[in-house]
Amino acid sequence: MSENNDKTTHFGYQSVPEKSKAGMVHGVFTNVASKYDIMNDVMSAGIHRIWKDAMMDWLAPRSGQRLLDVAGGTGDIAFRFLKRAGEAEAIVLDMTESMLVEGRQRADATSLANQLDWIVGDAMALPFENNSFDVYTISFGIRNVTRIEDALSEAYRVLRPGGRLMVLEFSQLPNPMMQKAYDLYSFNVIPRMGQLIANDRDSYQYLVESIRKFPDQERFADMIRTAGFENVAYRDMTFGVAALHSGWKI
Repeated sequence: MSENNDKTTHFGYQSVPEKSKAGMVHGVFTNVASKYDIMNDVMSAGIHRIWKDAMMDWLAPRSGQRLLDVAGGTGDIAFRFLKRAGEAEAIVLDMTESMLVEGRQRADATSLANQLDWIVGDAMALPFENNSFDVYTISFGIRNVTRIEDALSEAYRVLRPGGRLMVLEFSQLPNPMMQKAYDLYSFNVIPRMGQLIANDRDSYQYLVESIRKFPDQERFADMIRTAGFENVAYRDMTFGVAALHSGWKI
């Protein structure tokens, strides 16, 4: 037991006890919840919307499907899914209740209320039965999970046979010069934007650092395969600033 208590992980560039990370991440997203959507638009010049639409294009939602959107925050992915799927169901799960509160207040949440549910929960211990969902999505959230392997195992568990995992996450640019330019922008501009718009530089400093700590495309694809998924593939978005990963529970 003491061995588990002594385990450490990263929180951005800091090394912290594993048991502390979830609370620290919760604090970050509690702090930024009210400005989260605005900051996404400003940081990416709106390109995150194109990435999310590309995610839906590849996913091709269908009527009758049941979606679990983990770390779903303010509902961006769930709203897109339901609008394309028609008669379908979506559950948005997030560890930070204030993010879900922001999502419930959006106009889309009202118009889709009968197809949508919001649940506070942990990606590493999902409160659902085995084989419960047709689709599992997580968008810009898996890098914040304390143990990514556990989250992927839970995704596999709750998906039905034939179900699909899809992950949208910031990634690594394969071109070193482009990566260097992106790093200069990320570390010098994004925390300042966080200070100006959300009055919170530290949270956005963490978010930038967490991107650099996340595995690159090939390593993350291997992690998805290790969790049991098959036909694993990925697509780079905007030269690799982000990447879409797909896997199937066969």
